[in-house]
Amino acid sequence: MHLSTPLVLRNGSRIANRIAKAAMEESLARQPGQLPGPEIEELYRSWARGGSGLIITGNVMVDRRALTSPGTIVLDAGSDLAPFRRWAAAAGSGGCQVWMQINHPGRQVRADLPGVAWAPSDIGVNLGKHTRVFARPTAMTEADVQATIQRFATTARLAEEAGFHGVQIHAAHGYLLSQFLSPLVNRRTDRWGGSLENRARLLLSVVRAVRAEVSDGFAVSIKINTADFQRGGFDVDEVEQVLAFLKDLDVDLVELSGGSVESAATMGRTADDRTLGREAYFLAIAERLVASAPMPLMLTGGIGRRASAERVLASGFAMVGLATALALRPDLPARWEKGEDIEVAAPRLTWRDRDIASAGVLALVRSHMSRVSRGLAPRARTSARLAFVLDALRNRGLTRAYGRWLAQHPAPEPATPREPAGDPASGGGSGPVSGGGSDGGAVAVPAPVAGPEASAVTGPVPDGDAGAVAAPVRQTPP
Repeated sequence: MHLSTPLVLRNGSRIANRIAKAAMEESLARQPGQLPGPEIEELYRSWARGGSGLIITGNVMVDRRALTSPGTIVLDAGSDLAPFRRWAAAAGSGGCQVWMQINHPGRQVRADLPGVAWAPSDIGVNLGKHTRVFARPTAMTEADVQATIQRFATTARLAEEAGFHGVQIHAAHGYLLSQFLSPLVNRRTDRWGGSLENRARLLLSVVRAVRAEVSDGFAVSIKINTADFQRGGFDVDEVEQVLAFLKDLDVDLVELSGGSVESAATMGRTADDRTLGREAYFLAIAERLVASAPMPLMLTGGIGRRASAERVLASGFAMVGLATALALRPDLPARWEKGEDIEVAAPRLTWRDRDIASAGVLALVRSHMSRVSRGLAPRARTSARLAFVLDALRNRGLTRAYGRWLAQHPAPEPATPREPAGDPASGGGSGPVSGGGSDGGAVAVPAPVAGPEASAVTGPVPDGDAGAVAAPVRQTPP
């Protein structure tokens, strides 16, 4: 199989080649409204010209009260669809498929952001000395869970109305759906926790609700971890079972990645000390899933050479996902198609604090995307320290702007589902976990902590091989 071979999906839609631009958080939302603007349109036109058969957007939030970062785009029942129509048109201007990645961060939200921090159980992010940067989460009630299912469905329906060809439901990198899958984070004793069938129930309920809201020709895909890379966490054996659960739910494509904010596998390092490949990080672990998966699989993570991409396809994967490589070289797929053997290496920093080094890499990636969004080429040489500081300053301003907007425009109530989300798996009892607020009266994220980390920010470019790492960005770089 060649990288230029088309792929026809279950729903009949055709992807022109086997290269996907995987999701990266652009952090380009405009106020008021956390909306896409001219900058993100320009960035996606560049990728549309670059030759990818599929473009997956950076994660779009389904609930305006919960953001992965203050520059994240939100699409909910109260959003103006016109900017999203322009974004979809720009991204699809080269004739490729364009899918919106939809997400809820759960507990992976900053302590200085207003809104809510939710999780399956009241277990916070543990990042050592940087833990205080993250909000302490509240365990979700049954009402919270049901409202969140419908928010995913509403965002998917609106994405189709705006002209996107599909959605990717984000269940990787330690965000909310991934948290429910994790036995380390999900300690619930009701029907949403315990056995794998119960832990997978939220993901499957979201898939069913989304499918009920969109047309048959609209693609529904999922991003899921190959493993969490934490001792006792969600691992490849359970991934295989979850893929089997999805067999009859009309899922068109599953993207495999790995890690979370606590285990930066998408940056090439893990919390459980497992060794990842220098390229195609997850290939050795994930290739066992190809034979049993009931749907096409896509692999993302650390791919920047044509030979590596071809090796992924030769292993049986249907698609290859590129992220950081396309932030640095938006036209890489077109160059490969012309026969040019161009290699794009992901930046690496050797700063003493590995979490801050990860944040520095992500700031670098965002700086390249920012240049492209302004019609400029990525800069070959960029100071990581300067990118790091500028990113921190920009995020402070975005946080203030987001807080003002959210105070003036509360989250709309989730719409009534077209049909109830059925139990996708058997087993388990019922009843909410105590301690959570309802959807209408959720417990707010605490105010920023005092002290040296009070002005810290998290900096995820979650997804793709750019990583779902969030780390504090200090006033003075290391």
